[in-house]
Amino acid sequence: MHMLYDSDSFAVVHILANAPMDGDAREASGPQIPRHGFEIVDKRSGKEVYLDGSWAEMFQSQIQAWQQNTPSQEEVEDTLEGYATLAQMPVVMH
Repeated sequence: MHMLYDSDSFAVVHILANAPMDGDAREASGPQIPRHGFEIVDKRSGKEVYLDGSWAEMFQSQIQAWQQNTPSQEEVEDTLEGYATLAQMPVVMH
C-alpha cells in the first residue's frame, strides 16, 4: 500500500493486491494478471470506494496527468469529489 494523498477531506491509497511480499517463496504457477487498485476515502461522509479494473486505469491516467501539470489542491479535491459519489462502503478500520 502506498498513501498517495491525504487531506482533511480525502485519503487516497494505491493498493498492489498481488505484489510479492519480501521473502515470499511461492512459485509462479503460470501467468498472473496483476490486480491493483485505488481506495478513495471520503473523510467527511465516512465512506470509501475501491477502484479496480478500468476504473483504476482511468484514475491512474488522472494521476499521470497531475504529475505533468501539478494541480491545485482544489482541483484534486474536485476530482476526488466526483469519485466519492460512488462511495457506498462505510469506513470501518482506517
